[in-house]
Amino acid sequence: MTDTIAELELGKREKTKVANRLSILAAARKVFAELGYEGATVRDIIRGTDLASGTFYNYFKSKEEVFDALADDGARRFRPILRMARQNARSFEDYLHSAFVAYFHFIIQDNLLEGRPINERRPHVTRMDTPEMSAVYQEVRQSLEDAIAHGDAPRVDADYLACACIGIAQEVGSAMLRRSPPDTDAAADFATGLILKGLAGAARQA
Repeated sequence: MTDTIAELELGKREKTKVANRLSILAAARKVFAELGYEGATVRDIIRGTDLASGTFYNYFKSKEEVFDALADDGARRFRPILRMARQNARSFEDYLHSAFVAYFHFIIQDNLLEGRPINERRPHVTRMDTPEMSAVYQEVRQSLEDAIAHGDAPRVDADYLACACIGIAQEVGSAMLRRSPPDTDAAADFATGLILKGLAGAARQA
């Protein structure tokens, strides 16, 4: 009987931890949307929850950590979308374009709160060494390696190419969000053309 009660209490504590973390992330998303990254403070985030300030610091040390956690959560949710773009692509160019379109649509939806865009999507360098961000990188790299192996893409360094695709997606996406309205097709056309033209030059140097 005692063991059963202890197990129930442990389960309750774990559920509370999950709920508290989700509450902080939800509040942070709203605060960053309303105030921007620079204008937001930890106190603003805490005020958006029912938690005490001490509870917040049990989960995160700073707003930078919260922002990175939001980025990691976005990477987790985007990965299956990216995989679908790869599976449905009819060619290498189609894969690049559809992946860029999917990412740009994703960040538009992810950055809207009551119709207001978050203009400071990536105010500091997002960590790429977290499990979720690493998984997205590996997803991109594997797609590129397969395309190179099948002769659909020039034989270039897949690591460099994956980093270039991700970097271009982030920077072009940030610029797109600052436009009203954001044009995902135009942004994807530009990013795809940049990669394809760059590949031609990189292949000549290989």
